[in-house]
Amino acid sequence: MSRGTYGAPRIHAELAARGLQIGRKRVARLMRNAGVQGVSRRKPFYTTVRDAAARPAPDLVDRQFTAAGPNQLWVADITYVPTWAGFLYLAVVLDAWSRRVIGWAMETHLRTELVLAALDMALAQRRPTDVIHHSDQGCQYTSVAFGKRCREAGVRPSMGSVGDAYDNAMCESFFATLECELLDRQRFRTQADARLAIFDFIEGWYNPRRRHSALEYLSPMIFERTPVKDDRTVASGSTIDPGGAISLSPSVLVQ
Repeated sequence: MSRGTYGAPRIHAELAARGLQIGRKRVARLMRNAGVQGVSRRKPFYTTVRDAAARPAPDLVDRQFTAAGPNQLWVADITYVPTWAGFLYLAVVLDAWSRRVIGWAMETHLRTELVLAALDMALAQRRPTDVIHHSDQGCQYTSVAFGKRCREAGVRPSMGSVGDAYDNAMCESFFATLECELLDRQRFRTQADARLAIFDFIEGWYNPRRRHSALEYLSPMIFERTPVKDDRTVASGSTIDPGGAISLSPSVLVQ
């Protein structure tokens, strides 16, 4: 049901979706009596290195991570994945409207090519006409190459302040989910193992199936396909046909 990760609120939402009528407090009590609980989160590890000579983009978001529809605000960041063979680095791009991961890339380095690959995947999937791309002030995002790619694609870069996780809270929240539900529960012998596991987590679990409290306990893909209700919040906007999850052969990930 949840890969052993859900706490009482999401278990309650899952049971309700299956037609089982039970109170949330009773779910919590039954889980507590059975010694079952959701997973917790690990301590942070920082991958951001600021280039003091680079000029950051202005903050166009000001911690307001809401959007009235798709492809208005994207958030991006980088995290690390420990393996027995050394660190693997993961860059992602999320659509703030649906929390869906629309671009991602993995490399053994932190060079600008990593974030460019994640951005290019997002552009290929969404083809936006006018979107804000919000990140921290890491040297990858302030680089000349990244700025040039944004200008070519009509993307407006936005950056939060230095050393403040709240200025990129939505992406930090995704990484916290990835860490507590996958990275803290497995140890990867090889980087190829880590690549396959992260591919499965994003495209096999997080985007299509994992329930979000901020999305009325729908998954990102289901949220995007759900007809608009009159009482939906501004962060829940209009609908699109996203065309489903991307289709990538796992063999590509282990090259």
